[in-house]
Amino acid sequence: MPTAARLVAAICLAVVAWFASEAVKQLFPEGTNFGSFDTVNVSIGLLIGWFVLGARSGRGYASGISNGFTSVIALTFWALFVQATYEMVNRSFRRFYDSPFEAIGSIFEIGMDYGLKMLDPTVIVTLLIGGIVSGLVAEVAGQRWK
Repeated sequence: MPTAARLVAAICLAVVAWFASEAVKQLFPEGTNFGSFDTVNVSIGLLIGWFVLGARSGRGYASGISNGFTSVIALTFWALFVQATYEMVNRSFRRFYDSPFEAIGSIFEIGMDYGLKMLDPTVIVTLLIGGIVSGLVAEVAGQRWK
């Protein structure tokens, strides 16, 4: 059911995803083609904000902070999974893998490589502060517009 809290949460987490995507871009070599990296991550942020953070709003401020943190973890997981899968598909079209099982297994290897790159203080702080603020803003929206 659409609520103001879901809408606010979706917008907040999409903004966090955009800022985090921009921070991650700085960690890759100059000239890296990111394609629709921002768009995909913002879309994932919208979905996680709507279905995870927005659905859990209205339970108190401590719960809002916890929900914001949980939502950022979910956002990070799904963004890594989607981006790693996209990279695997690109490599598959270039005949990089010998079997389908090797290609599927590489999703997790690529995701781990991307995840290790994300262990940068700027990215971590962006996600943590963004998640906490998003959780609190969604909580305020959930309490204000029931």
